Amino acid sequence: MHIALIDLGHTITTMLKLDGLKLKLPGLFITGTGTDVGKTAVTCALATVLRNHNKQVGVSKPIASGCRKDREGLVCPDTEALAHFADCRVPLDTITPIRYRQPLAPGIASETEAPQFDANLIVKSLHQIQKISDCMLIEGAGGLYVPIDAKHPKKTMLDLMVAIGYPVLIVADAGLGTINHTTMTIKCLKQAGCKVAGVVFNRHEPDASSRGKLEDPSMLSNSRWLKKMTGVDVLAMVPRCDEKMMRPHQGILDQSVIAAMGMTYWLDVLAEALPLD
Repeated sequence: MHIALIDLGHTITTMLKLDGLKLKLPGLFITGTGTDVGKTAVTCALATVLRNHNKQVGVSKPIASGCRKDREGLVCPDTEALAHFADCRVPLDTITPIRYRQPLAPGIASETEAPQFDANLIVKSLHQIQKISDCMLIEGAGGLYVPIDAKHPKKTMLDLMVAIGYPVLIVADAGLGTINHTTMTIKCLKQAGCKVAGVVFNRHEPDASSRGKLEDPSMLSNSRWLKKMTGVDVLAMVPRCDEKMMRPHQGILDQSVIAAMGMTYWLDVLAEALPLD
């Protein structure tokens, strides 16, 4: 039996144009296999590593939901964390120009909140950040198929990744089930025309537990099998840490996370991470 594969990247995504966007800096778009896999912590650690190499790191989270209401307006905690660890000295509303209060997918939140999706806001913000940066880290919201525009329900975060053109770094949970989720993410990215820079496995626990056995034996083989199945490398293994030491929104990030990200020479990764034409 021959089974026809559906090209998800091209049949589901819609064409999103970011008119006037000309990024000349090397950069990465950081996505995840889903929500709460640790994208922000990994991005903050990566920004710290690059700063240690004397790079001025520009950070962006173009769209965010679940923001808090301050006197000055809506503020995204992830944006505060990115700005802090990257020492990116532009206004928070430049780092994240499109913000929603409800903890929903941005496209769903925009059904009842302003603003509507506006590509011009993203282009303007990225140009401002580029002016003061040597490289760029752009963090998405959720995974690939998170809707971003209430008026165009098929427009997703993947469309934004394609339009920006940076290679994509995938953050995934290190444990059982990650091969399925990460492989699907890689295949969808490739089918949409995105270059995959690599994968970061988060919450890795390779050691024996206090009971003398491995809690999740899949962690010993997931990296090797992901490479076999997709050809994509796992670039870093970030350990599971005490939650008290994993609060990037408060400026707290366990040094073991930064050390794990520092095991990779990211300048080489960035050397190949120019935006696609």
